[in-house]
Formats: sequence, structure tokens, C-alpha cells
Amino acid sequence: MKQSDAIKRLAEFDLKGRYVYSSKDMPKLFPGESERSRQATLSRLVGSGILERPSKGVYVYSLSRHKGPDILEQVAKTLRRGEYNYISLESALSEYGVISQVPVGRITVVTTGRKGEYRTPYGVIEFTHTERPVSDILSSVQDRGRPLRIATKAAALRDLKRVGRNTQLIDPEEARA
Repeated sequence: MKQSDAIKRLAEFDLKGRYVYSSKDMPKLFPGESERSRQATLSRLVGSGILERPSKGVYVYSLSRHKGPDILEQVAKTLRRGEYNYISLESALSEYGVISQVPVGRITVVTTGRKGEYRTPYGVIEFTHTERPVSDILSSVQDRGRPLRIATKAAALRDLKRVGRNTQLIDPEEARA
């Protein structure tokens, strides 16, 4: 595919708010191309800076009008697509003011998928696996209009205690409030 055609296609998706893609999205994004041709197109787009590859299997349209402060959450959501994911642990507790340290350039995500840590140009994503039932997860998260939901204060405290780390950072007064 010609680079100009690929940019047009990416711009069309960007108008709909889509600018982060997984490798599995590429056949839909560039239909009618063979796997080999699609890989060549992706290599050219990454080489010219039109697409960024923050992590293996994830691409970001660098010219997107929607690219903003939630990009790290978008990348996390794409890395664990098909799983239940939510902001919790230190990231959530920092937002609630329960811990005084603010994780800069890092988000802590609880997932039903695999655990792992991903270093991206946008920051670090730390996935922690949970075995909690989906019904329990859904009842203890809030939608705040961002790509990932956030654990309630009680759920984030429970998650932090369950994984057994950084509990010394908790402000007991804020945890009770």
C-alpha cells in the first residue's frame, strides 16, 4: 500500500477516535493486503514516524488529533484487550490521596490477563494478575470517562494488601475517609 493511502486510512480511523492498534487490528485497517505487504507497509510507516510502536504488537498513529494524557491507558487497554483491566494499587490510591507518592510515568493495572511490566515511550505499565470473579471486579470499579476504569478506594486498598507491597505508604486517616 502506498504511504499516502495508508495515512488516509489512519486519518479516517482517527476521526472516529481510533489511534491505538494491535497487530491483530492491521488486517481490518489495511484490508486486501497480503501479510507480507502489510508488514512492509507497517515497517515503512514506523520508519517514517507515522506510526509509533510503543510495545511489541501495539501501534500508535503519531499524527492523531486524539492523542493525549490517556495514551498510556490506551496502550495498556490494547495490550490486554479481551481481559478485564482497571487502574488500582498505587495509581488508584494516589488519585484518592491515600498514599502521598504520585507514580509519575507509571500506571498500575490489575488484570484478568497475564502479569507483566511494559516500558513504553509514554511510561511504564505494570500489570498485576487477579483471580477475582468478574462480578466482583465490576462491582468494585468506577467509570471515569477514561480508557480504563478505576478501582474504588476500598478495592484498591484490598488489592494493595492482597499483593503485599507498599502498605507502609498508606495514610490511615485517608484510608478511613
